[in-house]
Amino acid sequence: MPAITVDGLTKSYGETLALEDLSFQVEDGEVFGFLGPNGAGKSTTINVLLDFVRPTAGRVEVLGLDAQTHSREIRSRTGVLPEGYRTYDRLTARQHLEFAIDSKGVDDDPERLLERVDLADAIDKKAGGYSKGMAQRLMLAMALVGEPDLLILDEPSTGLDPNGAREMREIVREESERGATVFFSSHIMEQVEAVCDRVGILRDGEMVAVDSVAGLRESVSDGTVLRVTVDRLDEDAIGSVRSLPDVSEVLVEEETPPTLAIRVEGSKTDVLAALEDQGLEVRDFSTSEASLEDVFQSYTTEVDAR
Repeated sequence: MPAITVDGLTKSYGETLALEDLSFQVEDGEVFGFLGPNGAGKSTTINVLLDFVRPTAGRVEVLGLDAQTHSREIRSRTGVLPEGYRTYDRLTARQHLEFAIDSKGVDDDPERLLERVDLADAIDKKAGGYSKGMAQRLMLAMALVGEPDLLILDEPSTGLDPNGAREMREIVREESERGATVFFSSHIMEQVEAVCDRVGILRDGEMVAVDSVAGLRESVSDGTVLRVTVDRLDEDAIGSVRSLPDVSEVLVEEETPPTLAIRVEGSKTDVLAALEDQGLEVRDFSTSEASLEDVFQSYTTEVDAR
């Protein structure tokens, strides 16, 4: 049974259509990346999953339960790190966690939770003195209360330094290994690429792509770019490479020594062999593929014809 099923979800605010016939599934136990530009409908979708907003049309199930009729049970089994949520300045980290623990009716240890997010040293310090990163760690600890079946993390790396972001990714992996499903929304593509099994891209309230990161890369890429540094330029050698059936483009980059940028869909060895057969010395080479940033731009820009 999928952890999340969204079928034909539509949400209108008066004349404004926030979501239109949105359908997707998140499998049980997977880490699902949820991407989209500002205004695409990500927050509205999350609010519908948690029954903070009622849909205009469509069906939504979370953890096998109807999101509207069983919202209380769903929330009791879900940990949420919302974007932009503020901690209470006058309460300590311990008090924040005790409130979350009491609300869920569990007996978690606040110190253990804060150790997981590297905030145990500030357990009795009031949150009003926290940095943005410390506050984000506290919110993540609160989301982990009760070992939830589902984690909804909205921009979880906000305010975190590189070490904090790495620790957050480790926690996501640990929760996934435990069996939890993670719904991960972020603008930081590197974070999504590092932890997500699949990614869905939302644009103007519609899901325009759902696949693994590798699958999404393939969908927008017309081949790998092979950059080859050679000892000199030779038109016959360049022509020989251009004639290869798997090569679609060869560009000369103005560098010393010269570098060829070759777009190739097949064997890279054939390209190197063609250059060497023409007497060129291959001094170095590297490959690059479409990044998740490239994929996101391709699916969310207005000029894209998908």
